[in-house]
Amino acid sequence: MKTFAISLLFIVATTAAFADGLTDADRETLIERLEAIRNEADSKVDSRFRTAMSAYKSAMSSEDKAMELYLKCEEMVNFEEMNKKPGDFRDWKRENTEKISDKNFQMALRQQLRWLVLTLEAASKEPDRDKLAVEAGKILDSIMAQAQDLSAHRDVLEQSVTTSVFARAYGINSVKIENWPLSPIQIEPIYNQVILPPLRRSDRLTALKSAWTKRMVYEGTVADLWSGKPGEKIKGDTHSPQYDKFVSDTLPMRQWESELDFFKAGDERGAAVRMLAHIERNLSHSTAPKWAADFIGLLKTEPVPTSPSTETEQPTPFTAQDSK
Repeated sequence: MKTFAISLLFIVATTAAFADGLTDADRETLIERLEAIRNEADSKVDSRFRTAMSAYKSAMSSEDKAMELYLKCEEMVNFEEMNKKPGDFRDWKRENTEKISDKNFQMALRQQLRWLVLTLEAASKEPDRDKLAVEAGKILDSIMAQAQDLSAHRDVLEQSVTTSVFARAYGINSVKIENWPLSPIQIEPIYNQVILPPLRRSDRLTALKSAWTKRMVYEGTVADLWSGKPGEKIKGDTHSPQYDKFVSDTLPMRQWESELDFFKAGDERGAAVRMLAHIERNLSHSTAPKWAADFIGLLKTEPVPTSPSTETEQPTPFTAQDSK
């Protein structure tokens, strides 16, 4: 401690004795050096990302390759970097033989890799949000098509991909990205932040309606199949209590949200008819009064001016019969 104090006093004294301002030449030299350091750091980061992406894309092409990379990353992160004995990894593999050989576990790892790659693409400087939305939908479609089989390993799919062993092994677990779900089964944010926004246009109404239908089906699937313990199946033909709650509470809200989307995207007449009928069918729902209030506010909003080509069209007057 005494030696440290003496050293500190020497540094302070030396600094005071030779205190001086920076010349313009000094500043230019420092800036040049700092720019070089920054460029070198950026180059190393880019190289690490390229290496990681190459490995991920190759591994996500099949379950076998996904497992191969998983074992490599597992050994690196949880054994080599922890300075464990080589035999420890062999023991771990032997103890986890059943899990490692499970095709459904391998499938979950492959889907995790697919979402990790998409996440890195989303984190790039100028991502193509339309393309990302399409790919996100494909991954979600694939997962939901195998929802029952993946149930036992949904913890893999629930995990943030940036904390996965894949990300840690390649040193990219510090990636930060806004408005992007880090798990491939975060259905609500995936639709709200990724899939739906590019579809909210009058020329994409069909795709918007299809996306909303899928969203409601997928949320119901998760509530039904993944509400219990991983791998647990509902006995008989009955649904889970969480699914029943979804149907009675959440589904009506999703239906209302979808119609709001359709209305704002240009399907005003059709959506208005369905919205009125929806409120009448769900008068006992706790949110019904708010739906009615929001609907009134929406109808009082000044309509967007129509183009000259459509101004001459005379729609049939709306009647109460339309809502039935």
